[in-house]
Amino acid sequence: MKKSFLYACIGAVFMVSCKKEIEKISDTFKDTVSSSETPAVEQDSVKKDSVVKKESVPPAMQENGFYNALVLPKDKKMRDSIYAEFSKKYNERERYAILALNRLDSKNKWNADTLVVPAKIDTTLMAYSPFPMQLDVLSGVKKFVIFSYPIQAYGVYSNGSLVKWGPTSMGKKSAQTTRGLTFANWKKKLSISTVSSEWKLPYNFNIHNIGGIGWHQYDLPGYPASHSCLRLLMKDAQWLYSYADTWILNPGGATTKAKGTPVMVFGDYKWGGRKPWRKLLEDPNANNISVEEMTKLLEPNVDKMIKEQDNREKVADSIKTAKAMAVPVEKPAEAPAN
Repeated sequence: MKKSFLYACIGAVFMVSCKKEIEKISDTFKDTVSSSETPAVEQDSVKKDSVVKKESVPPAMQENGFYNALVLPKDKKMRDSIYAEFSKKYNERERYAILALNRLDSKNKWNADTLVVPAKIDTTLMAYSPFPMQLDVLSGVKKFVIFSYPIQAYGVYSNGSLVKWGPTSMGKKSAQTTRGLTFANWKKKLSISTVSSEWKLPYNFNIHNIGGIGWHQYDLPGYPASHSCLRLLMKDAQWLYSYADTWILNPGGATTKAKGTPVMVFGDYKWGGRKPWRKLLEDPNANNISVEEMTKLLEPNVDKMIKEQDNREKVADSIKTAKAMAVPVEKPAEAPAN
């Protein structure tokens, strides 16, 4: 009887829903003891050499409420079993979306003790957007990218309509990303980090030239971990690389003639606190940023954004016209002499 109980103590892992049970979930995984066959006894009363090893069985995934919690054990064997069940239940795109909601990439998929899992999976992520779908204050701004420190997420707006959002890992506490309004500068498909030559940065888009800060693909471990840059998933980095506009430099490249797409970083992360996306388990709107909050944040900067936008369009048009005029017109071939 005692043997069966000890096995239950070691191997018991379960899924909990986002209702009353989830209120007890914390960021630190706690083993749950349950057994329908044996009475409760102290672990210390069972001899270690009496343990009978058996195959671990992954827990069933519950589907109650808007979000559910997949609790992950520390034991690697149990984790592997749960991941096998996770992969069986969800296809590749669904797994990608679930990890994105937890600010994780596939490399760091188990860098958490609990995963927040939507009851219904939207692989576009738009159903879970923390950003407002429409912002009238940005109706005159053709392209805009915003990064939220509090919830470690970015959003993209075109004329006030949200067209994309996703996870990010911003500057760690000792190397925080600069806040405020800035503009996209230059881009490069593969950059080498100035911190370490071993760090390759795919689809790098610089937003602070002197500080060397930009967005690019790199590890998403589920918390702010960068050296000031804005880390993205590979697909998001590729998308933003094509979406945003670069600066336009004057001849010689020493000065800027026109600025690129406006970018804003705002807010503060609660260092050492509960990860913001975990709050979705109790309240599906916990991470939502209101229209009023966004409007108050952006309104003082809109005129500057539009001014730089108009200037860039004029500069781009003049360059296009100049190039068209510089193209020599081919003369018609002369008829051969008779």
